[in-house]
Amino acid sequence: MDSESSNSLGIGNDHRAEKPSVVAPMQPDLSVVVPLYNEEESVPELLRRLDETLGPLHREAMSDLPESPIVASKMLHAAGDFPRVDHRVTPAEAKQRGLRCEIVLVDDGSRDATYQVAIDESNRTSVPVRIVSLQRNFGQTAAMQAGIDASCGELIATMDGDLQNDPADLPMMVEQFHARGLDLLCGKRKKRQDGMLLRLIPSWIANRLIAKVTGVTISDNGCSLKIYRGSIIKQVRLMGEMHRFIPAWVSQVTHPSKIGEVDVRHHARQFGESKYGISRTIRVVLDLMAVLFFMRFRARPGHFFGVVGMTVGAVGVLMLGSLMVAKYGFGEDIGTRPMLIIGALAMLSSVQFICFGIMAEMLTRIYHESGGRTTYVVRETCQRPEWEHRGSVDSISMKKAG
Repeated sequence: MDSESSNSLGIGNDHRAEKPSVVAPMQPDLSVVVPLYNEEESVPELLRRLDETLGPLHREAMSDLPESPIVASKMLHAAGDFPRVDHRVTPAEAKQRGLRCEIVLVDDGSRDATYQVAIDESNRTSVPVRIVSLQRNFGQTAAMQAGIDASCGELIATMDGDLQNDPADLPMMVEQFHARGLDLLCGKRKKRQDGMLLRLIPSWIANRLIAKVTGVTISDNGCSLKIYRGSIIKQVRLMGEMHRFIPAWVSQVTHPSKIGEVDVRHHARQFGESKYGISRTIRVVLDLMAVLFFMRFRARPGHFFGVVGMTVGAVGVLMLGSLMVAKYGFGEDIGTRPMLIIGALAMLSSVQFICFGIMAEMLTRIYHESGGRTTYVVRETCQRPEWEHRGSVDSISMKKAG
């Protein structure tokens, strides 16, 4: 085979064949998640306002990119493969460099033309838009979780799609988030445009009840306008109607001091009607009981059932003990007394509660061990290079000594 043919096959060359350049994916600085349900009238104005606010920041960030085909983007960290915001970036620097943004719309099984209108209007925005359409209506919590799962930003913002939240508050909230070094920044609706009897009073009661039970002092848990650190919120799974308790769930993976709030604007609904009423108060109370259990006893459910079982058992022991004294001390007939039956049922219930606790502990261990889950969350790990060097030197010296 001649050299010319061998070179054409890549044989006999002194260097390896060059690999094609791969463009690293761009990671957004901010993802804005908006759940939608029957909001076809609100979508055009919503996207217009979002693009009006985020468009200049996005174009500023994209204009500063290098012209090289291989773009140096921030890579995902190994710990959980979640992105992390550099705390050394000041708000002024963030404002100067702009924000790479994306909008994530989640159509929660709307019965109107929300999905098609979102597709049509997304072609008119300068900010990239990703649209997720759910098979049916799963509820706001599930739609919000779907949007978070589809987001790639270092920061993730959520807001309602009914135009009551103002997108113009997002740049201010991003600056506050960086300046205060938070993991979650909640909006606090100032001058709420809602009815006093059906919305404001139940919301006031619910917020204080939630703060008392969970220990997270957020005065407006119902405001959907929030900004999260992506690496934090992706460790939380939202189910049921738990979007009202996001600060409480986030406090399980970060310190409550990393959760703050700031005043935001609130507008009256322009189109359609509210999807919530006074009936949600009962659901909030039931969900709050579940939140309390998971916050305190998720990793040790045996303590909860054990305390209940021992308390019920103690009552049973007192009842049966008093009947025993009456029977053998005073010779009284106890066969027809209701206390005998109640005491026996209390002892039986005590055994059942304790057995439930043991089984719950076993299920908890299976849950953590089968999925490789831990009962702790690591923010970051720092290791001095000298330690690794000393370790290698010590191993070499031990080999020589051997």
